[in-house]
Amino acid sequence: MTAAPPSRARDGSPRELGFTRQHAVRWLAPRVLIATGAKALLAAIFGAYADKRELQGSLPSELYSYTGDDADSELWLDYVADLGDSFDATYSVATVLARQEVDVGDATLPRGRLLVMGGDEVYPAASIATYRERTRGVYQAAFPEPDGEPRPALFALPGNHDWYDGLTAFLRVFAQRRSFGAWTTEQTRSYFAIQLPQRWWLFAIDTQFDDHIDAPQLAYFAEAAARLTPGDAVILCTPSPAWVYAGSEAGAAAYDIIEFFDAEFVRPAGASIRVMLSGDKHHYARYAERDGTRQNITCGLGGAYLSATHELPERVDLPPPTTRVREAQPQATYDLAARYPSKRRSELFAAGIFRLPWRNPGFWGMTGLIQSAVTLAVLFGIAGPFGEAERGFFALVASWTPAVILGALLVLTGVYFARMDAHTPRRPATVAGMLHGLAHIALNVTWALAIIQLYGLVPHNLVTNWATLLLIVVGTPVVLGFAHSELVAAYLMIASRFGINLNEVMAGQSIEDHKGFLRLHIDVDGTLTVHPIALGQVCRSWRADPDGAPSDPLLRPNGPPLTPTRIEAPIVVPRDA
Repeated sequence: MTAAPPSRARDGSPRELGFTRQHAVRWLAPRVLIATGAKALLAAIFGAYADKRELQGSLPSELYSYTGDDADSELWLDYVADLGDSFDATYSVATVLARQEVDVGDATLPRGRLLVMGGDEVYPAASIATYRERTRGVYQAAFPEPDGEPRPALFALPGNHDWYDGLTAFLRVFAQRRSFGAWTTEQTRSYFAIQLPQRWWLFAIDTQFDDHIDAPQLAYFAEAAARLTPGDAVILCTPSPAWVYAGSEAGAAAYDIIEFFDAEFVRPAGASIRVMLSGDKHHYARYAERDGTRQNITCGLGGAYLSATHELPERVDLPPPTTRVREAQPQATYDLAARYPSKRRSELFAAGIFRLPWRNPGFWGMTGLIQSAVTLAVLFGIAGPFGEAERGFFALVASWTPAVILGALLVLTGVYFARMDAHTPRRPATVAGMLHGLAHIALNVTWALAIIQLYGLVPHNLVTNWATLLLIVVGTPVVLGFAHSELVAAYLMIASRFGINLNEVMAGQSIEDHKGFLRLHIDVDGTLTVHPIALGQVCRSWRADPDGAPSDPLLRPNGPPLTPTRIEAPIVVPRDA
């Protein structure tokens, strides 16, 4: 007997939806900063020990086939990455993905038979609860039941945020062949190989923080590569767009993983990587081979905060000159052919960082408390020894020690903050971080001198003494918190122009609009067409749809429907090089 379909939500409450709609992650909120920073640090230190990929060798190994039933088969495939952040953005994208077809004005594009999630399926860090609240529950609400068509298959590649717990939650959510609303997960490991129609293949490699490919994964892809034939074409999915930063030392090392994979598995079979897809950066950027037809595409528009595009390199040379892969292919030049948002819009978005105190009041408060402590230490150093001329050298040293220690910590924190991105050149980042820390110290000293000057201008009595103390205790956190938050914003704005802390200048704003995905089509003659789809504005007001069909989204926009558009004209990639 077939089970009755579940009842539809009547009011959009957490009890009826099965999850709580989440706001966008505020990346500069103290709780998120501390928790995510700690998890990232632990993952970096103990990642090799918590690596679940070696254990995946004991899990079932399967190569997946979606070639169709005859020689004239074609296939539609969807690609989305960097999802599972705010409900509004993630659900907006999911509902458009769930439509049987998407109208983009000049064409109608049917829903993909496959949905590939390209990394960072949840934010800020993976756990069963966060996957339920930010990803799985959202996609189930967008497409609760099949609509008469076969259930689309779902494959997911882990990104760095999925890796923070060593893939424990990721494997439970995506590698147990369970329903994901009307989608169905098929994979049993964190990587996969899919045979597509017309001699196309999709390989998705799990590189664990751009570190390495493990032995069981190498064995898996060796088995897949044994089925390649000369002239086959490969779509390679990676957790991060290593090609964009291949000119840096860390980026070159990450790209060497791709180059090694190509030299080890793809080229020896006479096949070629025709397209590379990645997320990780929350924008759209396409690099086209100057003297060929290969395409490298970043599309991390699935729901996370928008990333900048105005500092993307205009060209990249691949493989980089510093490659250590012995049998690297001849170097080719790739030009930046398209980006979304545009360079001008990206620059305007970056300038919005000056709203930082208002968008992140917790950061304002945390900064105020920290800088108040530094200011008190400076006051102790200034007012203590100079207030008593007879105090000796060691008294002077003792009174300035707290300020020196806290000031040094500020500078070191500034340097660490500037060097967070491994792709940032070390020396410029170090200089920028030191200047940033010194600027905060200068602001603290200025405020301390202003307090002393003000105190010297008023009569000294019990009232003015307590008023001055009140100014220090209450006014300093509020005023200095705001001033230092704006100083951080100014630093981010300037540093980002030099490619430093480019991620943070956008993460601090949590911009939810300008989302999208890729819809790919392999036609009967073996030509791949990539359709980049954008949602210029996500929906922020929803209403329940209790009378909708079982396959309809549980919540609908409380206003005009979402209108997808093209990011750029379709990209045509021939199978043959």
